[in-house]
Amino acid sequence: SRNGSHMLLGGRKGHVAMIEWKKSRKITELYLGETVRDCTFLQDHTMFAVAQKKYVYVYDSQGTELHCMRKHIRPSSIRYLPYHWLLASVGHGGFLKYQDISTGQLVVEHRTRLGPCDVTALNPWNAIMNLGHVNGTVTLWSPNNTVPLVKMLCHKGPVRALAVDTMGQHMVSTGDDGQMKIWDLRTYKCLHQYYTTTPATSLDVSHRGIMAVAYGPHVQLWQDPFRQKQVSPYMKHLIAGEQVRNVRFCPFEDVLGVGHSGGFTSLLVPGCGEPNYDYFENNPYASVKQRREATVHSLLDKLQPDMIVLDPTELGTVDKRPAKEKEENARKANKIIEQKKLANKARGKSSVLRRLRRKQRNIVDQKRVKIQERNLAMKERENKRVAAEKAREAGEEVAPTHALDRFKKRSNYT
Repeated sequence: SRNGSHMLLGGRKGHVAMIEWKKSRKITELYLGETVRDCTFLQDHTMFAVAQKKYVYVYDSQGTELHCMRKHIRPSSIRYLPYHWLLASVGHGGFLKYQDISTGQLVVEHRTRLGPCDVTALNPWNAIMNLGHVNGTVTLWSPNNTVPLVKMLCHKGPVRALAVDTMGQHMVSTGDDGQMKIWDLRTYKCLHQYYTTTPATSLDVSHRGIMAVAYGPHVQLWQDPFRQKQVSPYMKHLIAGEQVRNVRFCPFEDVLGVGHSGGFTSLLVPGCGEPNYDYFENNPYASVKQRREATVHSLLDKLQPDMIVLDPTELGTVDKRPAKEKEENARKANKIIEQKKLANKARGKSSVLRRLRRKQRNIVDQKRVKIQERNLAMKERENKRVAAEKAREAGEEVAPTHALDRFKKRSNYT
């Protein structure tokens, strides 16, 4: 959970469990009987969402099914935006969908046009969704735009894992090409590159900037990887005979959770947890009354989806540009919109082809002159033929106009 008090485990074969890990107390356990691809807590540990085989389901802390989101079809990954109360999912169809948890309405649905996607990362600084695709690109999405805000070619093969630091300034990506790259999200340039013996399957960055990388049975931890390129990892751990699936840091604790093919393992990582927590933001020791009040305050302070932008510092600022410059920019924007509308309209008398033809009427070139001369000659031949037919009907003798007309009967000419 966000305050680090509870842990949610999801098994590939349908086992879901929520545990209060500090007390080693199991709160709820579910056997769903179908594939579980991802799971996440919502506003607090009282509700959690599970991406199952066909839809996304919401359960409470007792394991009771609260809601079935049938518009999220075949989800592969889900992420929760706590300050906007939005649940984002992307699945096999390649559609990115945002659903408001407070109202239950589907806010927006974007088509990525890049095929199935199961690699996602949420930027905690600006709430931008980062998606990794099979063609090696990473796209940055907002609910306000139908196209990606940024599209980066990060790897030569499919992207396997993504992670963003808490400040939202750096992104880590791994791909099937065996590369692990660190990107600067302010300039969208690659800072450092590392090589992994097998493609890394999971990434995570702690509050203190320690990065966890999982590949095969290995787990590596890198300290300060964003400042300079490190020669060797900070710590290593081997889970013999198992394949590591997922790694996650526990907030406000020096603990790393590792999910693998044989179960779950927790590792102690000195210096990875944030020792100073905000009492009004995420309180690990909150009582029931404090938790309820925090939920009400969070709902009252909920941000709208249209406030998700690349640079949140622009929100609330005053536009100091001159009025003439604003009018000029507005005029250019309206002109671009009109051109797009003209390009999209393809039927009727005002179609693009007809408008282009009307514009070409007064243009004279050599090809146009030849076509006009050919049409004029064809028209003259047609007029002569019609005149000859009328003369024959009137009984007048008409000279042969064709080389084969000499073989016709004489009665035709009398």
